[in-house]
Amino acid sequence: MSAAADTFAEFVDGLAAALDDHEATGEDWASRHHFSRFHFDRMIKSVGGEPPQTLRRRILLERAAYRMITTKAPLLDIAIEAGYSSHEAFTRAFAKVYDATPREWRKKPGHIQIGEANCVHFVPPASIRLPSRDVVRGPDLLEKMVEHHVWLTGELIRVAARLTDDELDETVLVEDDDGQTVRSLLSRLVGQMGMWNAAMATRYYDWSVEEHESTTSMRRRLGIEGPRYLAHVREVCDQGRVEDTFVDALCERAEVFTYGGMIAHVLTFAAYRRTVVVLALARRGHDELGWGDPMRWVADQT
Repeated sequence: MSAAADTFAEFVDGLAAALDDHEATGEDWASRHHFSRFHFDRMIKSVGGEPPQTLRRRILLERAAYRMITTKAPLLDIAIEAGYSSHEAFTRAFAKVYDATPREWRKKPGHIQIGEANCVHFVPPASIRLPSRDVVRGPDLLEKMVEHHVWLTGELIRVAARLTDDELDETVLVEDDDGQTVRSLLSRLVGQMGMWNAAMATRYYDWSVEEHESTTSMRRRLGIEGPRYLAHVREVCDQGRVEDTFVDALCERAEVFTYGGMIAHVLTFAAYRRTVVVLALARRGHDELGWGDPMRWVADQT
């Protein structure tokens, strides 16, 4: 690691610990690292792409955006916490980078992080992330797992189409006092991807489509939602954004998730639902998919 990179890492660590120190000037930050203001600003910009004070103001705005959707704090309080002496100054600065006033953005939030993905960003709930030295690819395994999930969901729907309506609607799992059926579990497997596609695009998901859905409808929806979800995963992996956050504004109260956490959530709950469906199909004599083992699927792809 170079001296500049070392100093940059130390600066970010110090910034995380003193983000609310609004009295510190650019000269103060330079002095803490034993440099002149001129050399310190040049060094931080050479590594991070922006001068230290600009970087700090951006991090504070990202944190303010997070506060807006996770608290009910008045906008003036959030503005002061971000280091602005007036609501007007905060509104101008916020609107310049988010293309919406704080009041507008709070009603319809978008992506919290400002600028390039591979930069220093505020990471909820209260930390700062250094940029990755190497782009995180996933490394291909994450994409393969999602590819397998989309494929197996399609295969389960194909086999389930042989069942009668009574067989599709037979309770195979009791969950929170609700009877889950092969039909409802398969519809949720497709709907889970559709729901997260909608969340990442900040649009609403129509839950009514999952009410007694036909296998034909499931197959059609999977043809849309499966590739779309996989494309999201590939984009996130290709850009090294697995640890980046996005806002799910569709919740009753908007929430912030990391892409990696969301993908892990989908795969974990999907694996459980798929296993229940596999067992239900096997009991009806349809066991050609076995357990839908990804190890065998990956081997067949090579």
